[in-house]
Amino acid sequence: MLHYYIYYRVHSDDPETEQLIRGMQVRLGCRSGQYGNLVKRRDDPLTWMEIYEHVSDSATFEQQLARAVAEFDVEMFINGSRVTECFSGELAPTAHCRA
Repeated sequence: MLHYYIYYRVHSDDPETEQLIRGMQVRLGCRSGQYGNLVKRRDDPLTWMEIYEHVSDSATFEQQLARAVAEFDVEMFINGSRVTECFSGELAPTAHCRA
């Protein structure tokens, strides 16, 4: 499985920008089945990250992501470019504590 982490800086940490990004994520989720999370950096609320986990078809996901980003004009709301990092592997815990 693949896990995508996409981070960028927004022009403004406002409800309009957040609604736009979340709307884009919903559209992407409806098309691809990959529903993402949106988080903001703790010490810099203008740095945002979209997280998409357990992606099985990277080519299709990346095409659908690019389409959704274009449809929602996401680039107009960010300062600079979106940086995509993709990791592989299972996100299971490596150890458990015994009670």
